[in-house]
Amino acid sequence: MAPEKDLKAILGKLKYSDDAKVIQQMTEQSEQVRARMAGIKHKLVVMSGKGGVGKSMTTVNLALAFARQGSTVGVLDVDLNGPCVPRMLGLHGQSLTMTPEGAIPPVGPLGVKVASMDFFLDDASPVRWKGPMDVSPVWLGLMEMNVIREFLADVVWGDLDFLLADLPPGAAADKPPVIAGFIPDLAGAIVVTTPSEVASDVVQKSVTYARDMGIKVLGIVENMSEYRCPSCGELNELFEGNTEAMCEVLDLPLLGRIPFDRKLARTFDKGAPLLDETYPTIQRYQEIAGRIRTLLDYKKVLAEKL
Repeated sequence: MAPEKDLKAILGKLKYSDDAKVIQQMTEQSEQVRARMAGIKHKLVVMSGKGGVGKSMTTVNLALAFARQGSTVGVLDVDLNGPCVPRMLGLHGQSLTMTPEGAIPPVGPLGVKVASMDFFLDDASPVRWKGPMDVSPVWLGLMEMNVIREFLADVVWGDLDFLLADLPPGAAADKPPVIAGFIPDLAGAIVVTTPSEVASDVVQKSVTYARDMGIKVLGIVENMSEYRCPSCGELNELFEGNTEAMCEVLDLPLLGRIPFDRKLARTFDKGAPLLDETYPTIQRYQEIAGRIRTLLDYKKVLAEKL
């Protein structure tokens, strides 16, 4: 059921009228989001449910991988409180261009378009909410969801082959899937984890919740699977978990393994992403992007047969 229909069903049981026209506002925003994203072929969300697994690093590198393959790509940084995609792509300090038609996102390396809350914040300024949200986490959550929906409705992406939404980890497994539900005609979700058992436990809950909401999970990316020595290039394991076993339990493909690469991490941390497609770790992202394309093509063929 669509969010506005859910809300209408709830409000229909209350004794008070909808004087604020919340349902109308949500419906209009949802229609505007559909219009904005009508020219995007594949809309994907990158999620985890667990913080600190390298989800944003995965998002930006997959976006660059698709761009290297000749696709037009956009990245939507949905993390309101800790947006970092613009800094990683060297766009920190830039801003959206406001026009009568909507907000035009800046363009980063390899032509990747980026929209983020970071463009509205000073370097050290957090997002602060005023009003009843100060005392109510319920109102805080509703306000965040409304801001994200409005953000989606205002950005003018134009025609894209891929839009990757970097979702926040959330305080619980339900938050990323709820946000993903705002994106119309979602092609699927890519889930990022590390081999640690702690991350795997949380990720499994997030995958289950996403599926319960009808979100197609395309596969798992294992990040920080190994450590690449910056001197000799030798790989060594960091964790002792078993992501393959988790994928079997969830009946999902393991899209690829990415090592912890200090050289690559430092370039993104400085806002000067490494773009050399011959670099070993970047080649792994290219392979994962290729597998995602194959899954999407298979899904399209299957849908046409049905």
